[in-house]
Amino acid sequence: MLALRLTRAARPAVQLRRLLVAAASAGTGFLLLGSLGYALDHPQTPGAAALRLAWCVVPLAATVYLALAVARTDPGTRPRPGLSAVGLGPGRLMAVSALTTLLACALGSLVALAVFLHLRGDLTGMPFDGKGAQFLAAGRHLPVPAALTLLALLPLAASGAVALSLRPRDPRRPAAKGTGTRWYAVLHKAEAPAEAPVEAEEEHAGWSDVLTVAPPPREAPAGFPWGVAALAVGLAVQAYANRAAPASVLALPVEGSAVLGGWLLTALGLVLAAPGLTYLCGKVLQSAQPGALRLLAGRVLMSEATRIGRPLGVVCAVTSAALATTAVYDQPAAAFGPLSTVATLVVGGCTLATLLTAAVEARQSRADTTSALLRLGAPATMLRGSAALRAGALIALFVPLTLLIAYLSALPPTN
Repeated sequence: MLALRLTRAARPAVQLRRLLVAAASAGTGFLLLGSLGYALDHPQTPGAAALRLAWCVVPLAATVYLALAVARTDPGTRPRPGLSAVGLGPGRLMAVSALTTLLACALGSLVALAVFLHLRGDLTGMPFDGKGAQFLAAGRHLPVPAALTLLALLPLAASGAVALSLRPRDPRRPAAKGTGTRWYAVLHKAEAPAEAPVEAEEEHAGWSDVLTVAPPPREAPAGFPWGVAALAVGLAVQAYANRAAPASVLALPVEGSAVLGGWLLTALGLVLAAPGLTYLCGKVLQSAQPGALRLLAGRVLMSEATRIGRPLGVVCAVTSAALATTAVYDQPAAAFGPLSTVATLVVGGCTLATLLTAAVEARQSRADTTSALLRLGAPATMLRGSAALRAGALIALFVPLTLLIAYLSALPPTN
């Protein structure tokens, strides 16, 4: 009941993000059921059916990642002072957040089941002149336990990921203080009045001076070397798989498995390396005697390298894979038939929504620092200019990187 009350009392923006999770869950559930329908309609090719089901790991992982990002930005389940006294400690809030995610994903799975049954003609007759009979095994008995098992995968995986990520930490272990906390302490120290009488111009530190003397951001994120290694191995596997250049990436189980494995390794490498590249962007912005604008933009990028870098790596991986697929084949591979469009929309929409949600989370984390800078006299135009400068630096790095990865992935067949 508490999860339902918090869900109903949320702001429209939070409700919209939850609806996005439900929509992504519906698309992923429909893809899983479509794979089941193909297996029922082609019992003589179990390898191809299993490979189609394996390809559903990609939209499933993208949906789980989106659900986790949405749960992290949910203000209704964020620990606040005084909630422990009424029985809403960190553990209870974690359970509420996991239950809310479970409800959103379960709603999407139910929608997917209803649409699947409708297209099969099990509810009101065969729609669209029976065009769905090709890939939904219309006329065949649908094994209900298998369908429900597939639909339960996403809600359980998403709620489990949320519970694992938001689990209460050991209070005896000292928490690593982030850059935002240190900045906030320095800014408020600058705002505090001096103990001894001083000159008026020395009573408060100016906002530009505070940026200069503020502690440097945390060290570079770990995992960059492993990301480069995984990226190189993934590109090598894709090059090997593309030598045959089949008409469809799912035409043969061997080539399809190699393409899937290479793409997953490439995506893992980009996700691991992107935080380090984002940190590097911040370092470059602060080079060569920076002013207050570049200094603020660079230090924000360095402090939020992990939070922003990982979704950027996912977007880069998905975009490069789509460009490489279009370049390798004369047209986008119709591996799933009509379901390929659904898979593209789910994966692309989830990655873009996750990136935007991560930006919202980053803005929430530095809200205290931003308000302190405004109280110290920093102009609002400077803060907006810093955001634009950060976006421009990331675009200047990740757009050429995406094109390069796509070119390398499609190189063997085109030469």
